[in-house]
Amino acid sequence: MTKPPRHAWVGGVGMTSFGRHVGRSLSDLGREACVDALRDAGLMPASVQAAYCGSALGASLQGETGIGQSLLWELGIHGIPVVNVENACATGATALHLAWRDVAWGVHDVVLAVGVDKSVMPKGSVLKAGTAQLETQLGDIFPGLFALIAQKHMQAHGTTVRQMAQVSVKNHEHGALNPLAQFNKRVTIEQVLESPMVADPLTLFSCCPNSDGAAAVLVCSADRLRERGAGAVRVAASVLGSGDYDPMRDLTFWESELRTVRQAYADAGLGPQDLDLAEVHDAFTISEIIHCEALGLCDRGQGGPLVASGATALGGRIPVNPSGGLQARGHPPGASGLAQVFEIVMQLRGQAARRQVDGARVGLAQIMGGSKGNDSQACAVHILVNDEAASRA
Repeated sequence: MTKPPRHAWVGGVGMTSFGRHVGRSLSDLGREACVDALRDAGLMPASVQAAYCGSALGASLQGETGIGQSLLWELGIHGIPVVNVENACATGATALHLAWRDVAWGVHDVVLAVGVDKSVMPKGSVLKAGTAQLETQLGDIFPGLFALIAQKHMQAHGTTVRQMAQVSVKNHEHGALNPLAQFNKRVTIEQVLESPMVADPLTLFSCCPNSDGAAAVLVCSADRLRERGAGAVRVAASVLGSGDYDPMRDLTFWESELRTVRQAYADAGLGPQDLDLAEVHDAFTISEIIHCEALGLCDRGQGGPLVASGATALGGRIPVNPSGGLQARGHPPGASGLAQVFEIVMQLRGQAARRQVDGARVGLAQIMGGSKGNDSQACAVHILVNDEAASRA
């Protein structure tokens, strides 16, 4: 890929609490996140030159389209390009990638990315994403697919159910420190293993919840940031890819993810050894284990021992999902990718309070979305750097 002509920066971030927001609309939630991001950036609504609004479920569950135009109109933002985005769980990250692209290539100086969803579903039910696929119609929905992935990883690499349960324990420990998280309650390995079985070996506490919430990120050019005399976090890499759709692929990793991660490291001029923290797509406990391997945080097949060692917990070598991740922070699909970036920005600014990673300078956000042909339909990776903190290190 040709290198863009200029850097793009995160000027401001905003996020609602995740959980159940009965009685609140998509526009209401999205507006709150946008107001917080504008306030954080010190910008007025009139400064926004373009916007990308992500919602993976708005049309299907809420019957609402044109969500971006609706929530921005309520902020007094209109007459600008507004694009509504859907890319399954990678929806919010896709909106951010598009905002980054506009700024990095000089199309606009201030672009808003916002993601919002409400998962109004019966308690205990699961999202049947990809219903056009034959496998999904036959009942192979996400819990079943990831159960197969977990079984294969256990068979190939000796990963244990206790190691997978430790992902949930760790992320709920982190979530207990995050006031915006859906779940602020700690769990034990025994509680994870003894919770109701969803798809063997994945129990209820091995799966992320359905959530309501919104998150927003303002992407700005350096000139616009200098105008208000503020520093910010630089987007060192923004890469979006899609799957290979090879039905014979090895279930213990995604080649499409490896390709996206490698491109992000190359674009940023960094490697896994430079990361101070990561936010990854832990929709199921086995997911985090495999994503840690793809990011190069450990050798392939060693994700289970990595989490069991405590290396990915706060205070460990490389904290993963200090926000609580999807497991504890929650998962409104349209907002999750932006919520990851919210967390990393707070960490790189030193504003993460009780869950602060000491000396955090470089963070990575990874998320995947959708399913087709035994593969993920989207994978997004963002690498963020606090250059001022890095220069002081």
